Amino acid sequence: MEILGTSLRVCVDDLDHAVGVYERLTGSQAVRFGRGGVSVAAVGAFLLMSGPDWELEVLRKVTATIAVKDLDEAHAVLSEVGADIIAGPVPTPMGRNLVARHPDGSVFEYVDRGGSAD
Repeated sequence: MEILGTSLRVCVDDLDHAVGVYERLTGSQAVRFGRGGVSVAAVGAFLLMSGPDWELEVLRKVTATIAVKDLDEAHAVLSEVGADIIAGPVPTPMGRNLVARHPDGSVFEYVDRGGSAD
């Protein structure tokens, strides 16, 4: 499985303010999108998320987002090592994703960056 990068997940109260801070820190422009009731901004290596507490509670349990070249391959490798696929694969605005709990209990989101969002 080829890992292309990792994004740190940060839950914030004021997304507009946080975007300005993180754009300045990273020198990158935010890419904004929504997922359910959560507003998301991808800024450099950070995924900033803001929304209702009950939705953020679930998102806080995911350690990081890992971009992979091939989500199908990642799915196969995760299954081989005994990871529990909690959700997905499903299409998202940023590519297909899945959420997996590793055998040690850590939870990660995997996002396909090598192919289409189909």
